[in-house]
Amino acid sequence: MSHSFFRKNKSFLLLFFSYVYPEQNNLYDEKLFDWTHTWAQVTHLVKEKHYDPQHLEKALNKAVDTFLNTLDPHSNFLDQKTYKSMIESTSGEFHGIGIIINNTRKPKEKFLTILDTLTDGPAEKSGIKQYDKIVEIGGTSLEGLTTEEATTLLKGPKGTTVTLKVLREGLTELLTFTITRDIIKEQQSLCFYLKQQHMYYLSLSMFAENSVTQLEQLLTAINKNNQKGLILDLRNNSGGLLTSAIDIAGLFLDKGSTVVSTKNAKNAVETYQTSRDPIAQRTVPIVVLINNYTASAAEILAGCLKAHADKSHKNNPLLIFIVGTPSFGKGSVQEVIPIGQNSAIKLTTALYFLPFDIPVQGIGILPDIFVERQSPPSEQMAWLTQNYGHESSLENYIKLPEQKKKNAEKKKEKEENNKSSVEKETKTQRWQERVQQILEHDNQLKEAINILSLVINAQKNMPDFIKNRTTALAYVRQNYIADKLLETVEIPLK
Repeated sequence: MSHSFFRKNKSFLLLFFSYVYPEQNNLYDEKLFDWTHTWAQVTHLVKEKHYDPQHLEKALNKAVDTFLNTLDPHSNFLDQKTYKSMIESTSGEFHGIGIIINNTRKPKEKFLTILDTLTDGPAEKSGIKQYDKIVEIGGTSLEGLTTEEATTLLKGPKGTTVTLKVLREGLTELLTFTITRDIIKEQQSLCFYLKQQHMYYLSLSMFAENSVTQLEQLLTAINKNNQKGLILDLRNNSGGLLTSAIDIAGLFLDKGSTVVSTKNAKNAVETYQTSRDPIAQRTVPIVVLINNYTASAAEILAGCLKAHADKSHKNNPLLIFIVGTPSFGKGSVQEVIPIGQNSAIKLTTALYFLPFDIPVQGIGILPDIFVERQSPPSEQMAWLTQNYGHESSLENYIKLPEQKKKNAEKKKEKEENNKSSVEKETKTQRWQERVQQILEHDNQLKEAINILSLVINAQKNMPDFIKNRTTALAYVRQNYIADKLLETVEIPLK
């Protein structure tokens, strides 16, 4: 179709666009016509004059993707392979390498951050570690690729291999791993019993079809033991299926509770509510842990629990507290729409609003108690702390008799631990065991336990302070000082 056709039939085409899109803005129609005309000119000239136009399909894919990317960061084109991979990724079973990635990655960033590896999965067995950054997959650089395109490269038929180049903190050279793909049955939920505090810890890494089933099983088992408190960890959970988040909210909220609403450009509202009776014990206080990697459906779950707790009846309060750092703030709705060529587009069609018309987009969920994550000291800092800055690090320091005995015991214990560590390193460490070790040094989890302990103590001894979430939160903030600046007044000395 030549550009002369457009010049001769401009009025007809404008009438056509207005008929097909009667509710579209006239300015949009005008620009669409002008640029469709220009696009026809470009493709015609390529056909007539380009030396060797071989990669037309690839060019058209990128053209559509670029158009969608320009509208907003989350709209993009899904080619046949990427579209198929996206469907598989939410089914709970697929052929991959067994990693949890950062889905809040900026569009077309140069690397893909690994938030964790899955139990006994191919990546874990190959030596991939948490927070490694993938910069190349199968010889393809990640620069310029969407997250969907990058994850598609990771997946393939069972038994095939994929080679990754990885950037690891503290190393200047890239690491290369060749990993054999396998069926990955992802465990989205994990539960631990905190014996001393008589509390339970529940983590949820993503929202897939089977997430609510896993969580329901865990909550049912927990209820039999009459726990004092519950910690729901949504850190590093970058979302997934909205329907899964709604079903999980139903485990905690009354049947018929609003979880989230959506509003499109025409202010049409669609509301999603719970459709089942809850099983979580209402009298048990809950802390929800969030961070900047908590996004999309995870933000909706945390936010709706907080919103309903604020409005819960004083005779039956819902004591839910949000702890950690502000969430990501992705409050937009993407609809995956199949189109021609067995492909699809992911298009932002609406924004999410929490119960009582609370927005999420660009704001996120703010914690009730702000607790920054503290990283464990590096190996270099740990070595400096151990060998410098103490009297005992000085040569020939004077030792008391009991110190000599303790030093001998410590030396023997260290030798045994080193031997045990070597033996452990020869085995693949289970994901649950690795998580347990990380949680032992998790300051955010420890602060969550402290906050729950405050509430539980007040429930028992000062119930008037825990009539509802508002009074309970006021009590916690008054007695919890870790997230506050201390006010100091100088006392003059004579």
